[in-house]
Amino acid sequence: MELAHSLLLNEEAYNQLGEVQKAEFIFDWLRYLEKLLVATSRSDVREKQKTLVEQLLSLLNSSPGPPTRKLLAKNLALLYSIGDTFSVYETIDKCNDLIRSKDDSPSYLPTKLAAVVCLGSLYKKLGRILGNTFTDTVGNILKAMKSAESQGRYEIMLSLQNILNGLGAAAAPCHRDVYKAARSCLTDRSMAIRCAAAKCLLELQNEAVFMWSTDLDSVATLCFKSFEGSNYDVRISVSKLLGTVLAKAIISKHPGAAASRQSIRRVSLEEVLELLGTGFLRGSSGFLRASGDMLKGTSSVSRDVRVGVTQAYVVFISTLGGAWLEKNFAAFLSHILSLVSQSHPKATQTQIDAVCSRRCVSFILRATVGGLLGEKAQIAAAKDICQAIWKLKKVMDAVMSDGNLETRLGSADVAASQHMLVCALQELGNLIHSLGTTAAPLLQDSSAGILDNVISVTVHPSISVRLAAAWCLHCIAVALPSYLTPLLDRCLERLTVLKSSPEAVTGFSFAVAALLGAVKHCPLGIPHGKGKIIMALAEDLLCSAAQNSRLSAQRTQAGWLLIAALMTLGPAFVSHHLARVLLLWRCVFPVSPKDLETEKSRGDSFTWQVTLEGRAGALCAIKSFVAHCSDLLTEEVMQHLLPPLPCAVDLLTQLSSILKTYGSPLKTPSVVYRQRLYELLILLSPETYEGNLSAILRELAADLTAADVQVAASSFLLPPLCHQDDLLILSPLLQETDHRFIEEQLLLGSGIACGSLEYDPYSIYEKDVEGDSVPKPLPPMLSVTSSAVKLFGVVCAHVGEAQRLLVLEQLLDSIKHTKGARQQVVQLHVVSSVSSFLKYVAGSKGHLSPEEVRRPVLALVMGALESPSPLLRCAAAEAWARLAQVVDDGAFTAALAQVSFDKLKSARDAVTRTGHSLALGSLHRYLGGISSQHLNSCVGILYTLSQDSTSPDVQTWALHSLSLIIDSAGPLYYIHAEPTLSLIMMLLLNVPPTHAEVHQSLGRCLNALITTLGPELQGNSASVSTLRSSCLLGCAVMQDNPDCLVQAQAISCLQQLHMFAPRHVNLSSLVSCLCVNLCSPYLLLRRAVLACLRQLVQREAAEVSEHAVMLAKNSREELTLDANIREVGLEGALLTLLDKETDQKLCHDIKETLNHMLTSMAVDKLSFWLKLCKDVLAASADFATVTCVDTMQEEEGDKGDDASVLTSRNDGRPHPFTNPRWATRVFTAECVCRIINQCENAHSAHFDVALAQEMKKKDSRSDFLVLHLADLIRMAFMAATDHSDQLRLSGLETLLVVIRRFATIPEPEFPGHVILEQYQANVGAALRPAFTSETPPDVTAKACQVCSAWIASGVVSDLNDIRRVHQLLVASLTKIQVGKEALSHLYNESASTMEILAVLKAWAEVYIIAVERHKNHRQSLKTPACSEESVGNGSISPDGLLELVHADLGTLSRLWLAALQDFALLTLPSEFASQLPVEGGAFYTAETSENAKLHYYNSWALILHATALWLTSTGFVVADPDEGAPNLSRPVTPTSMCQGSSSGPIVKSPEDVYTERFHLILGISVKFLCSLRSDATMESITACLHALQALLDVPWPRSKIGSDQDLGIELLNVLHRVILTRESPSIQLASLEVVRQIICAAQEHVKEKRRSAEVDDGAAEKETLPEFGEGKDTGGLVPGKSLVFATLELCVCILVRQLPGLNPKLTGSPGGKATKPQMLSEDGSRLVSAALVILSELPAVCSPEGSISILPTILYLTTGVLRETAVKLPGGQLSSTAAASLQALKGILSSPMARAEKSHTAWTGLLRSALTTILDCWDPVDGTHQELDEVSLLTAITVFILSTSPEVTTIPCLQKRCIEKFKATLEIKDPMVQIKTYQLLLSIFQYPNPAVSYPYIYSLVSSIMQKLQEIDRRKPEDTTELQIFQEGIKVLEALVAVAEEQHRSQLVACLLPILISFVLDENALGSATSVMRNLHDFALQNLMQIGPQYSSVFKSVMASSPALKARLEAAIKGNQETVKVKTPTSKHTKNSGKSSSIQLKTNFL
Repeated sequence: MELAHSLLLNEEAYNQLGEVQKAEFIFDWLRYLEKLLVATSRSDVREKQKTLVEQLLSLLNSSPGPPTRKLLAKNLALLYSIGDTFSVYETIDKCNDLIRSKDDSPSYLPTKLAAVVCLGSLYKKLGRILGNTFTDTVGNILKAMKSAESQGRYEIMLSLQNILNGLGAAAAPCHRDVYKAARSCLTDRSMAIRCAAAKCLLELQNEAVFMWSTDLDSVATLCFKSFEGSNYDVRISVSKLLGTVLAKAIISKHPGAAASRQSIRRVSLEEVLELLGTGFLRGSSGFLRASGDMLKGTSSVSRDVRVGVTQAYVVFISTLGGAWLEKNFAAFLSHILSLVSQSHPKATQTQIDAVCSRRCVSFILRATVGGLLGEKAQIAAAKDICQAIWKLKKVMDAVMSDGNLETRLGSADVAASQHMLVCALQELGNLIHSLGTTAAPLLQDSSAGILDNVISVTVHPSISVRLAAAWCLHCIAVALPSYLTPLLDRCLERLTVLKSSPEAVTGFSFAVAALLGAVKHCPLGIPHGKGKIIMALAEDLLCSAAQNSRLSAQRTQAGWLLIAALMTLGPAFVSHHLARVLLLWRCVFPVSPKDLETEKSRGDSFTWQVTLEGRAGALCAIKSFVAHCSDLLTEEVMQHLLPPLPCAVDLLTQLSSILKTYGSPLKTPSVVYRQRLYELLILLSPETYEGNLSAILRELAADLTAADVQVAASSFLLPPLCHQDDLLILSPLLQETDHRFIEEQLLLGSGIACGSLEYDPYSIYEKDVEGDSVPKPLPPMLSVTSSAVKLFGVVCAHVGEAQRLLVLEQLLDSIKHTKGARQQVVQLHVVSSVSSFLKYVAGSKGHLSPEEVRRPVLALVMGALESPSPLLRCAAAEAWARLAQVVDDGAFTAALAQVSFDKLKSARDAVTRTGHSLALGSLHRYLGGISSQHLNSCVGILYTLSQDSTSPDVQTWALHSLSLIIDSAGPLYYIHAEPTLSLIMMLLLNVPPTHAEVHQSLGRCLNALITTLGPELQGNSASVSTLRSSCLLGCAVMQDNPDCLVQAQAISCLQQLHMFAPRHVNLSSLVSCLCVNLCSPYLLLRRAVLACLRQLVQREAAEVSEHAVMLAKNSREELTLDANIREVGLEGALLTLLDKETDQKLCHDIKETLNHMLTSMAVDKLSFWLKLCKDVLAASADFATVTCVDTMQEEEGDKGDDASVLTSRNDGRPHPFTNPRWATRVFTAECVCRIINQCENAHSAHFDVALAQEMKKKDSRSDFLVLHLADLIRMAFMAATDHSDQLRLSGLETLLVVIRRFATIPEPEFPGHVILEQYQANVGAALRPAFTSETPPDVTAKACQVCSAWIASGVVSDLNDIRRVHQLLVASLTKIQVGKEALSHLYNESASTMEILAVLKAWAEVYIIAVERHKNHRQSLKTPACSEESVGNGSISPDGLLELVHADLGTLSRLWLAALQDFALLTLPSEFASQLPVEGGAFYTAETSENAKLHYYNSWALILHATALWLTSTGFVVADPDEGAPNLSRPVTPTSMCQGSSSGPIVKSPEDVYTERFHLILGISVKFLCSLRSDATMESITACLHALQALLDVPWPRSKIGSDQDLGIELLNVLHRVILTRESPSIQLASLEVVRQIICAAQEHVKEKRRSAEVDDGAAEKETLPEFGEGKDTGGLVPGKSLVFATLELCVCILVRQLPGLNPKLTGSPGGKATKPQMLSEDGSRLVSAALVILSELPAVCSPEGSISILPTILYLTTGVLRETAVKLPGGQLSSTAAASLQALKGILSSPMARAEKSHTAWTGLLRSALTTILDCWDPVDGTHQELDEVSLLTAITVFILSTSPEVTTIPCLQKRCIEKFKATLEIKDPMVQIKTYQLLLSIFQYPNPAVSYPYIYSLVSSIMQKLQEIDRRKPEDTTELQIFQEGIKVLEALVAVAEEQHRSQLVACLLPILISFVLDENALGSATSVMRNLHDFALQNLMQIGPQYSSVFKSVMASSPALKARLEAAIKGNQETVKVKTPTSKHTKNSGKSSSIQLKTNFL
């Protein structure tokens, strides 16, 4: 293929190829040439132009295929437009000659067609340059058309379209001729030609004025004719033409209408609508001809015309646009509704017609009102519709109320207005449904009176209107949940009052059922009590049905309908009424067969009607129960449920005889009864009606072959039984399209009605399958067949073999014994049921073993495989394969395949060939590769069939089957890949474009092939690259195909290729293809585009986005996107599309795509994304938030200009997003949160103002989130104050995220303030509306969360500012104090639980923060330095917040405790259910406890923490003033914690109350922590642990835990589990803190016991004291019973996880190998330190014996940590863990146990071992010692020396080793080590016990002196040396102090010369370095101190050395002046610094 890439055709390479390759080669060259010509310079092109033209023209003669000729023509035109044009006329003549040629042979046809295409292309590109030649050309083409066959006519139409396009107005002379030619083509028998003609006329109308003026009527009539017998594509094209022409007629301004052309008349809107209406009502028969038929009443409009006209209406309005529709809506509405009014009885003469016409009208309204208008305009439209309803109702009322029967026009008038009302009500419902809560203003507007109008129509005489009104109420309730309960109440009240009117009974029962169906869409639900009212009413209706025969049918239906609807509310509602429902159910059916017999003999036609109605209703109610309350189906309930079933089945068998007796009035009721019974049986498992299986099967068989079924409704029976993929090869109507709603009626065929609500009123409460539109149940005759087919499958699989065989034989016979149309119907039903049976058996993994059963099944399926109905063949092929699957026998499968092979070889008719070719494919699909020789023969046969160009159908089915085989064969198919690919390529290049279905199958094959080759396609071998380039070429051919579904295939093939071989797919051309089709009118194409985009942006979002923008900038005409990529980029285009799109799957894909793009690009294109979001949110904010903005402006004058952006948008530039819908805005608000999250993981500058501004200065392109804070706040504010509740929730969530992320960011311009502070007015304004009384609880709950976050964030420091938000919470608290009784009755009780708990949780959060700040403040006051400043700066004291909360603490604490008690009750295991309070808890009712649980789970943790803090603050010692007193101020049900519900006012002691509370908190915590669910949040766990910490902070609970050892152990075990299961360091740290507190509690307890024992036995002898503490007097610790043991386990767990080297099992030796010490992470260090603190506390909990048994472990761990983590750090610091282990060591060593007499000796021995261990660390083992930090080890030794009793360290061997270590360390060169060593020695030298300190002094002083003299000689260079010197001098001074009197003088004599050598005289002082000067100061100062102290020694030294004396005097003199100034300051600063640093470092000594 590479050879094809050159400017000129490489003829040499070309001639060497075979036929198929030649075509590929040419196509590839032409594709390359097209790109190359644009890129080559003009001169180069001109140079080779002549050759190129020759080569291209020679290709004309080589019969190019359709795609090739198109490309060829494109290239020719391109070549002339770039190069010279003088030879173009020759080319045109040449083409014309080719067209004139008389050669009619098929082989010459491609050349002629290519010539036609070339002409079109040349004129399109060169246009007016060729102006003078076009008349001949057009004449020639038109002449050729007269004799052309279909392909010719098709290409000629498209060519004419191109010519007209290129020439524009210049083509006027030919317009009429072209028009005439196109007219004839518009009604051609080939559909593709009709489409082409429509495109040609669409082009023509741009310039041909006559089409939309004088000839308008004839154009319309012509289009109507064209709709007759049309397919979907024709309807799309022609409706586009008709709609556009009519719209043009209205809006055209007739340019340059000169005097001569004044005659052109303007066309009014009325005329145009009249014209369309004529088509809708009378179809294509002309106006005159029709009148005769009209009078006779015979003609009926064919459905395809009506559907076509419906689409034309939509195009017409869409072309005129939303603004036009808004202006003319009233006129348009009245016209549309009049289409189904009494003035046109034709449209509604039969019910079937009426239903179909209503669908069309609804579709027009939905597509225009729903699609074109923004929310504001939709509200206005809803008012207009309501007005129309009101007018129709007035007329109705007049008719009904007229007493005079003569003028009462009977039912005609009622019927007349009913269809208009149904359409109006449905559209009103849909409108409000789509508006959601933004429709609130509409319903509040009393002048519109929407609710009154709809409710008043509920009693209309026509049942369809009553149902439509009920459905409309359902929509209102779903959109506005706050109206659900009031509407329900209103309807129930009317139903009770108007019980005696039949219309009211049915109408209002429909309404109630519809509203109950709405509950599942409203998360907040309805009050629980409503169930009781409805149940009572239903019972009343059923019981009173018999009282009045006029009402009995209606009341019976209404009663059961209400019960059935009630079931949809789920188990919580139903469980209370179940017994009564089951009782009613039992009473409906007779008890025994005998009673049924007597019934039969008794009744008359009417009673049977009512009885069947009642029984059908009861069946429906039980079906609803089984479907919606499966949890309640216990054994016991089933026993009550099943007894009536056999009787119901008996009645089923009797129905036919009853029908015979009473005739046709029972026909419908009996069908409905059957259907209900079947539906119920389908839901129940077959075991439940085992005894009746055979009876049911017989009935089903009779039903399916009944003689009275006339209609073959294959199109709804079969699709579920076919495989989804196979439906693609059938009628495109089965595929999903945007017009599915109206196209469905064509699919069903003429005699069948579309689904409609009146066919089954019970479906009004069911959820519609297809999303949110009105349910569309089919007529009972059809749905009963459908249910029977489904049930047959189940029952047939469960009966015995013999019975099954019998029934199958019977079915087979019934087909044989019927004829003609009846036979088709019976065959359809039988095949459907057998398919259903096979599908069921396969699905339940069953088997069909016996031979005899296979035979009838095989015969049935075989017959159907050769049926003329394609759908039936499709279902049969599926059944064929299922049969093989369930028989599961290789030989049988092979035999089946053989049958198909034989048939395919012999049969010549298309039907057999299509059926059997699909059968082969299906076999492969279900059984994988059958065997390789089968695969070869299958592929061979299908190859042959797919080349049968005489029958496109056979090609389509064969190729589809091939694609299935490729899919299922997988790798086995590799050997066939190349031949298959070349077959596909050959067909793609040669099959005419008019056979789109063949191309679609080719696409599927290519797709399957690419999937099978998969990653192989990445390879580089020659064969792979050939395969790959063929695949790419195939995709290119398909992309150029005019059929949209083929283009969709191309896109999904490229998507696959991009997945497997991304480098080889040209991204820019793929993206441009995707962008162009983004707004295609074809749903499947849009889906393919988005599926592909979604995949592309996962890998390369940025590239895709850039390509799209580049394309938009470069393209001229091709991109007519509604989505404006140029301005808003691909992202904006997708958002716009999301706003318009209704298809769920597409919307999901768009959102996913945007999410991926956002994830990978939002941080880099921050401004762009934020502007997008802001535009979307602001576009609709104009009418919602103006009011709020004004208040904002008053509040903050300086922000005025900022906020006014929202109010005045008068910059003239059109807004990129016009009126986005609320759902789009919600998605955008979520995007804002995602953007913030993305920035969090990016650069830190996103959350740092100063850094961001600095980086922005460096590079202006960089962009940071913090700089857009104002926008974020504004977006959150706009969303939070919108009309739409969902948007308010998203807005508040955004606000919450913003507050949490930005709360701590300082404002650099105002130090001490944070950046969010300036927005507090906005936050307040955003929150205030959420606390109004009419706000739904979920919004208020969210707002509470934001309030608490805002207060807790600490952004606002001024109390008055906090008060604004605090006030909102106070108001809520007041509101909820009334408890669960008095809160709003609009929603379910659990909604008020949610609100109460949200408020309590918010308060809890505020209180927790207040206490925390108070605590921190107290701690900061303890360090005296900062106390003065903090008071001075005028902000609130941190106690201010606490004081704010304090006011309400009394109330809060009570509510918190009540909530915790509720939570504790709700979390009890189910076996305690009987002990729970009957009336529920404080905040939940017993019935709604399940729903309430969730809300408690969300909020208990913070409430627990807050309660614990409150109890702590009272210290468990103050009883509440009114605690336990009966006169409580707050009427919460369980009045307070201290009273049970039953016990009267028993006053408990405060001790009991506290114990209860303590156990409540402890119990909840332990229950939660010991069984952590995987969904437990970090927040809950942390809050729970903090609560425990708070509890244990006060003595009383500590004493509880200390005295109850089991409790402590239990807690420790739970904490151990938490630590094991949760990795988070913060949780582990919090757990360790609780452990520490438990140990402290235990210590206190032991101390207390020891103390009291001492006090009691004060006089007695000490020895007799009993031992307290663990280990008593034996020292044994029992695991599971020992607190200490549990603690040790937990600490070891922490330590070993952080430092695995501590585990002897791992290291293999108890001492541990010397591994390299490691630095832990900060969190790790904190954990280890905490564990060590706990370890060091343990000995104090033990008895002396106990302490001996744990000491080795503790010492091992502590020294182990030191060994593992003593890392050398710069500056001689200790690592934090080393410091912690030293601190712990000190704690252990100084434990009183070390000195207690019982344990003293053991301890001494163990401590010596520990010291030895530490010394051993030092000694090199395999040369690793240098890694350890000497300072840490030395410090450890020092700790031992100073903290233990002398006998531990003074034994000679240890002492000697210690001294050696010190000596060695002094020799180390590192100055920091030396400094530390001096400091440690200083502390040892000063130790009071000479036995300890003297050996060190003797051994080490001499070397210290030596060092100092060395320094003295070398003079210090830098500060560290200076420091070493200073420390050394300090040691010597200390020695002087310690020394005995007689030695002191010698020491001083050594010290003085060193000091004096460092003082400088005044000359030297001036020039000295700072180090020397500091040294001088230090020396002088020390001399000044020593002199007076030891004056005699001082004098004698001075006397003996005059040089020293002179030097000192000079220095003192020189220093005299400066000393006064310097000494105080320098001394102060130096020393404080030094001393503090030493103090910090050595504070563990």
